[in-house]
Amino acid sequence: MWKISPGTARSASYFEWQVIRASGISVTESSIDKGLRFEADDRPSLPLTIGLGLQNTALTLAGVVLTPTILITTAGASDAYLNWALFAALVVSGMATFIQAVRFGRIGAGYILVMGSTTAYLAVGISAVRSGGPELMATLIVVAAFTQFILGSRMAMLRRVFTPTVAGTVLMLIPVSIAPIIYGKLINVPVSAAPAAAPVTALVTLAASVLLALRLSGIWRLWAPAIGLVSGSLAGAWFGIYDTARVAAAPWMGLPDFSAYPGLDLSFDATFWALLPGFILVTLVGALDTLGDAIAIQRVSWRKPRATDFRSIQGAIYADGIGNLLSGLGGTVPNTTYGNCIAVVEITGVAARRVGVCVGAVFAVLAFLPKIVAVVVAIPGPVVGAYLAVIMALIFVLGLRIVIADGFDYRKRLIVGFAVVVGVLFQFDLVYPALQEGAWGEILGQGMTVGGITVILLSGFVDLTRSRPRRLRTTLSVAAVPAIDAFLHDFAQQAHLDERTTFRLRAVGEEVLHILLDDRAEEAERDLLLIARADGSATDLEFVAGGSEFNLEDQLAMLSEGGADLPNESEVPLRLLRHYATSVRHQQYHGTDIATIRIEPEGAPKGETRASS
Repeated sequence: MWKISPGTARSASYFEWQVIRASGISVTESSIDKGLRFEADDRPSLPLTIGLGLQNTALTLAGVVLTPTILITTAGASDAYLNWALFAALVVSGMATFIQAVRFGRIGAGYILVMGSTTAYLAVGISAVRSGGPELMATLIVVAAFTQFILGSRMAMLRRVFTPTVAGTVLMLIPVSIAPIIYGKLINVPVSAAPAAAPVTALVTLAASVLLALRLSGIWRLWAPAIGLVSGSLAGAWFGIYDTARVAAAPWMGLPDFSAYPGLDLSFDATFWALLPGFILVTLVGALDTLGDAIAIQRVSWRKPRATDFRSIQGAIYADGIGNLLSGLGGTVPNTTYGNCIAVVEITGVAARRVGVCVGAVFAVLAFLPKIVAVVVAIPGPVVGAYLAVIMALIFVLGLRIVIADGFDYRKRLIVGFAVVVGVLFQFDLVYPALQEGAWGEILGQGMTVGGITVILLSGFVDLTRSRPRRLRTTLSVAAVPAIDAFLHDFAQQAHLDERTTFRLRAVGEEVLHILLDDRAEEAERDLLLIARADGSATDLEFVAGGSEFNLEDQLAMLSEGGADLPNESEVPLRLLRHYATSVRHQQYHGTDIATIRIEPEGAPKGETRASS
């Protein structure tokens, strides 16, 4: 076993090799993305920057404008408030997109992450506006936004509560909550309209959106929803249900009526507390969606594969929280990241953050051009309903993919299935309708809220009833070696591990400690928490240490590029860890490093990366 000595230099880590290998990527010349023309730090020409900024804006404008329109018109609020909410939504989306691209300190991802209105809040937002007006919705959004700041600052601690299983289940229940809204939009036409107006315009929209998305590829596939909206609107104009009067009446430039600003409802009555859990759940799910997009945009923004920077992810969640906070203060619908910007980067090969700055500026300018906004608002109800049906179908599938990707054993299948059924039953008043009256009515009437709480409680029950982990608190120093070795030896005896697995377990503990140690004498000693948990015949080790400024995974990428020569002394722990461990995962947050190592019995497949749960 490799022995640690105070004079041993800190080595690169095994983590990059493991993550990249698990992703099917080899850190060689062939792994360099030669199709990427401009990396995140590059500065493309101004015409190219403006052109791509306009393209990203065009792809997302419908979502930014239609979501507040659907919410406010369905809830029955005034046109004056609608105009205000649209103005605020565009301004806030522009500001949030700008913050994501520029990155102010710890706030912002530092990548192209386009922000815009999210449909996830439609169900809870409509309930809030109907129950207490726009001011109640604004207050709920402001309060819920602070949960994103808490999640961002405590990602390492809360990752076991708000898991991919929770996020995926809530996403799957959002279409269930939106189904009545879709139905209402599909039949929302003037009384004087022809009987065929609603079904024909909806069918044209669906056909154009779905069929084109199935047949087109590349950049054209991204335009399928927009083409569907245009096709449906043309069909609606043929039937006379496109609101041309609204477009004609809207000025080319102008400001909304500031008297329509709703303000905040600070009464904090029973309705507020009943609706708050739903808003918090949706906000947390939105944060997890931002987390996924922040990981994806990092993968496509550099020519050489890099380790995922979780500090950038924390910055993205902070910026998302700022956007939601500003949305609440501005009296409009919250925002989230739009994943189509990631596809645009892949297709165009331009990841320069200057494009994100341009998108933010274009959104802000559009807020002062009511005529262009009115063109989107005037889209007929059946077209909006069909468009929303396609979006909700994609959200449901996204939730399903998230759940499956997290590992779908029989426990999770039961939890997710039961939570979805509970959500559907309560959403449509199919079980104990008497419970949905009075103070509990607002909570139990939201299927997404009930289902989300159900999956959190059941997942917590499973976690609590698993074998209790053992913990060791010490310092990240050479002096901790004997304590760690004794701790792992005692754990192996308690878990009845065989001699070979016990040896591997103790070896892993020693090699990981060596890799995490910093050779900079001036750095203060960091705390270390070691958690060991048995999972059947396997063992999971988790090393939680104070944060460091360098990325171990990136160091290993450089090590791997060096070829297969005989290792020098500093590389030995990496190669030993590669031999002893089944899988390794390393996550860096602001102030915290977490290394998760899995040791399975001999013969188990190597090189698999398990998501934290």
